[in-house]
Amino acid sequence: MRLAADQLNAGDTAWMLAATALVLLMTPGLALFYGGMVRAKSVLNMIMMSFAAIAVVSIVWFAFGWSLAFGGDLGGGGLLGGFGQMFLHGMKPDSLTGTIPSLVFMVFQLTFAIITVALISGAIADRARFRAWLVFCAVWVTLVYVPLAHWVWGPNGWIREKLGALDFAGGLVVEVNSGAAGLAVALVLGPRLGFKKDPMRPHNLPLVMLGAGLLWFGWFGFNAGSALGANGLAAQSLVNTQAAACTALLGWLLVEKQRDGHATTLGAASGAVAGLVAITPSCGVVDMPGALVIGLAAGVLCSYAVGWKHKFGYDDSLDVVGVHFVGGVVGTVLIGVFAWDGVTPDGERGLLHGGGLDLLGKQIAAVIIAALFSFGVTYAIAKVIDRTIGFRTSEEDEQVGLDLAVHAETAYDLGSVGAASHLSGGSFGGGTGGTGGFGISRPDRAERAERADADED
Repeated sequence: MRLAADQLNAGDTAWMLAATALVLLMTPGLALFYGGMVRAKSVLNMIMMSFAAIAVVSIVWFAFGWSLAFGGDLGGGGLLGGFGQMFLHGMKPDSLTGTIPSLVFMVFQLTFAIITVALISGAIADRARFRAWLVFCAVWVTLVYVPLAHWVWGPNGWIREKLGALDFAGGLVVEVNSGAAGLAVALVLGPRLGFKKDPMRPHNLPLVMLGAGLLWFGWFGFNAGSALGANGLAAQSLVNTQAAACTALLGWLLVEKQRDGHATTLGAASGAVAGLVAITPSCGVVDMPGALVIGLAAGVLCSYAVGWKHKFGYDDSLDVVGVHFVGGVVGTVLIGVFAWDGVTPDGERGLLHGGGLDLLGKQIAAVIIAALFSFGVTYAIAKVIDRTIGFRTSEEDEQVGLDLAVHAETAYDLGSVGAASHLSGGSFGGGTGGTGGFGISRPDRAERAERADADED
């Protein structure tokens, strides 16, 4: 992200308002994407985790997160912002950041924080207590996201200014960060019941594809919006984003076809997302050939990486590590290969453009720093939450499903259909009049809802 001179530009402002809305839409899109990938008994809980992240992170951001990430530089060391803009103090409607109102820039950055927190939920699907998740959202965005955002994008942030690494739209701050954090919380909570034994297939692939489409749509605001203006850099970022998503989708499907004999809809959705992830840090600093190669590399590598959880025994439920961490690493590191001095902030060049190994080394170092920081602090946060209020839900609730146990709702109310089928002498999904499609009678549901309420209290 780069800032121009402080003079209001109506075109830049209009574009950034639209880009902000696009990025915010990505979180409901992620909710649908994740919701379709889990089993039917926990789809509402999965969606709720994303929507709850919107609310919690927004409040934290308005109160002090924005100030600590972007409100100056506390002590001048590039480690953390100041406290001067807590509760948006001093941010008047006519205050400018570059050519756009500061309030627009603030909310644009908020949407990045929201989606980063929501991404982590995919690593712990089906087994996290909702109350613990709310606490985690608030603590994590404060202790992990805010410092890393300042290091990379904040005034005098040390990863950008001192180390000299590049991250145009969030390869370090969003993707590597969420992937490393997802691995940490998955290790703390442990695997789902039946991991490696039960199939645990996505219950609604059309929902997955719809969510992936919304993510793809919103990603143009994510990447092109990071130019912070309606300009040629935004156009370059938009084109590179589309190119990488397409080559990644095809790369993932080629691997699937060769390995499994089938090119799947889930593979297409995952491949597109992998390409969007990988081009995020590099869309504004590489040329078209670089974008095509970065997308293809991400599609191929991420399609293999999602199998790591079975090999190494960690249960990353919805492949946050395999797609977001690996894709983020690919895109961030390959800046050091494909960076083009025609668009880089200070004329930096990658290996293939005559820049040598200098930038490549900086990019690798930045990935290692971001990953270790995120994993270490996240692991500590999750451990403290687990040992105090408890992070993992009970086995009983996990078996029944978190939709009923926590929210006293089901995504697919098959009770009336089952009852009508029973009365007419037919059958629907093997259910009888009162089972509601999940093998739980209505009185039992009420009892479970009461127990869930008591447990949450």
